[in-house]
Amino acid sequence: MSREIANGAIFIADSHYPHHGDTFLKILQQIEKKDINPTQLFLMGDIFDLLFGYNQYIQTFSKPAIDLLQKLSLDLEIIYIEGNHDFCLKDIFPKIKVYSRKEQPVEYLLGEDKIYLSHGDRYATGSLYSLYSNILRNKTTLTLLKPFEKQIIDHRMKKLKAKKICKEFKNHKKKFDTIISHYPKESIIIEGHFHQGLIHKNYISLPSLACQGKITLVEDGELKFYTPTVQP
Repeated sequence: MSREIANGAIFIADSHYPHHGDTFLKILQQIEKKDINPTQLFLMGDIFDLLFGYNQYIQTFSKPAIDLLQKLSLDLEIIYIEGNHDFCLKDIFPKIKVYSRKEQPVEYLLGEDKIYLSHGDRYATGSLYSLYSNILRNKTTLTLLKPFEKQIIDHRMKKLKAKKICKEFKNHKKKFDTIISHYPKESIIIEGHFHQGLIHKNYISLPSLACQGKITLVEDGELKFYTPTVQP
């Protein structure tokens, strides 16, 4: 049976919670209160600035959002496309449809259009990046690091908090064309990762919640970028 994107679905990409604002948490709170009523919630990776499975300590940095996602997933269809900052999440979110980098792109239908969903670091990244990703996104690797977890995680979280993630992406069209070459010509590609919020040919680069402050709504069969109204 084909997976389908429903009218009223919401896509959120690259919020990098909690270091780059709490808008993501506020959106989840509004969904909980039914102020926002998505038919589906697509999380397109790098939702958390750093989150991975098989580790309790890393979860302490983002516990409010993790707890709320777990609660919402009991009644709302949530699809999580893992990013390069959030991975090995299936044990954290057992009720969410989680797709690892290896399982991407994920094929969906929007009306009669064939849609491919990916975080954005699946293609045109190079063999070294793929090797690094496979080693890092591994239960054995993460388990071996546990004796040093606090020192490693504290250091990494400090660096990520200071990192400037919103910047101009020069030559993005060339990059997008390379990614497009990996897909069928008649398909539509939806990705995050690049923090752009623009459309190039059949490629949709989703806006970053952290940078553009926008999410994406499926309305009348089309994807529309908009700025959510969140309570202070």
